[in-house]
Amino acid sequence: MKFDVDYIEKLAKIIADSGLTEISLEDGDQAMTIRKDLPPVVSAPAVTQAAVPAAVPVAPSASAPAPAAEKTEPAKKGKPLTSPMVGTFYKAASPDAKPFVEVGQTVSQGDVVCIVEAMKLMNEIESEFSGKVVEICVEDGQPVEFGQVLMYIE
Repeated sequence: MKFDVDYIEKLAKIIADSGLTEISLEDGDQAMTIRKDLPPVVSAPAVTQAAVPAAVPVAPSASAPAPAAEKTEPAKKGKPLTSPMVGTFYKAASPDAKPFVEVGQTVSQGDVVCIVEAMKLMNEIESEFSGKVVEICVEDGQPVEFGQVLMYIE
């Protein structure tokens, strides 16, 4: 069984016409991801954003779009902890719960530091290293992109 080309083209149009950057589908053994390449935010020659090309089934890979650079400060203290997926950032397990981490708090590798909600699933994000949280770069409830810096840990 193959994916219907008309259906794929409709999905590509939805991505092109909306704020979405990616749609992933699974049907039994088959999986497909349609991803809109976004122009980098760094200063470079003018890049025009092309319409989403005819969708081609793609397996998730390490070649993801460049992370969106919200702040371009030359020297940040610490190591960046980035979002492993597109979703919504939450600093606590629920609106009335205490945040997982705050600036100045020390964390250990493997500690849960936030949640990124993707497709109605709450994904706990663990620290990749130990250290002190020096900056949280995202507001609670803010959308995040794959590779976007969530916080810095030194």
